[in-house]
Amino acid sequence: MHIRPVEISGLYVVEPRIFGDDRGWFMETWHQGKFAAAGIAVDFVQDNHSRSVSRVLRGLHYQLRNPQGKLVRAARGEIWDVAVDLRRDSVTFGKTYSIRLSDENKLQVYIPPGFAHGFCVLSEEAEVIYKCTTLYDPADERTLLWNDPALGIDWPVTDPLLSPKDLKGIPLAQAECFGD
Repeated sequence: MHIRPVEISGLYVVEPRIFGDDRGWFMETWHQGKFAAAGIAVDFVQDNHSRSVSRVLRGLHYQLRNPQGKLVRAARGEIWDVAVDLRRDSVTFGKTYSIRLSDENKLQVYIPPGFAHGFCVLSEEAEVIYKCTTLYDPADERTLLWNDPALGIDWPVTDPLLSPKDLKGIPLAQAECFGD
């Protein structure tokens, strides 16, 4: 697998090697030693799997006291995945990173603790699988406003389907961030 950093410190795109023949294909999605060699020394404690229909937008979520690192991939369909740097001491605070993840490109993104995360579904439906470095804590979850103009996220969907929680997200200017 090829693990490469992107322009925001701590974020990595993971491109697995695909081994295929007429029977199908195989790929490695997680290898602790290879990730550690790339500078990602984490222990994952929880795996999540979601299914969503077209135009669903989930996010932008983060946990403040128990921040989660996430390794995200689309096992089925296609999503637009977004990470927002909420680390006040970071030179890229408030910056966003977006990537198209799909069952065709098989890319993954590692998002370290200190980021908000969300995605929208571009295909008819999508299944997203992600590993987390800490357990989900609903009392600690925060929601950043998905369409905050200060973030300038170019979501590739119009009129997204949002949960009541995501409709109540707060703008970055009012959000509790890491290092406050």
